[in-house]
Amino acid sequence: MLFSKKKGLSIDTLIGEGTAIDGDLVFSGGLRLDGKVRGNIRAAGDNASMLVISEKGMVEGEITVGHLILNGTVKGPVHAGELLELQPHARVLGEVRYAALEMHQGALVEGRLVPLGQEEIKALPNLVAAEDAGEDTKDAGAPLEVAEAGKAA
Repeated sequence: MLFSKKKGLSIDTLIGEGTAIDGDLVFSGGLRLDGKVRGNIRAAGDNASMLVISEKGMVEGEITVGHLILNGTVKGPVHAGELLELQPHARVLGEVRYAALEMHQGALVEGRLVPLGQEEIKALPNLVAAEDAGEDTKDAGAPLEVAEAGKAA
């Protein structure tokens, strides 16, 4: 067993370094990925799940799990319902949704980080106030036009 019993999760399945999978992958329990997956990976049901992607592992697709420990590369969106741990060699090219995040120095995310429960993009207070005041959008664009004209002169 690779992980302590206090979390109740252990690695049940290993996808080795020389293995490549084309297609979606559904698992339960714990999965360690040292190979490559071109497809979506998701945990089955609402049971506790853990996915460990090593430095050699790569996924091209969407990941939806409870607990993700990432030290490899993911090209696609990531959804970690419990905990996302981005280790030093982690690379994510896509949107990341998480309940809790631990990010080590050296990890890279090229996309949005969205904490679960805060998916809505909130407008800035001054923009909401301007809309509520009923200002004309034509007037709101006037300072931009003046600034652009000043550059052309």
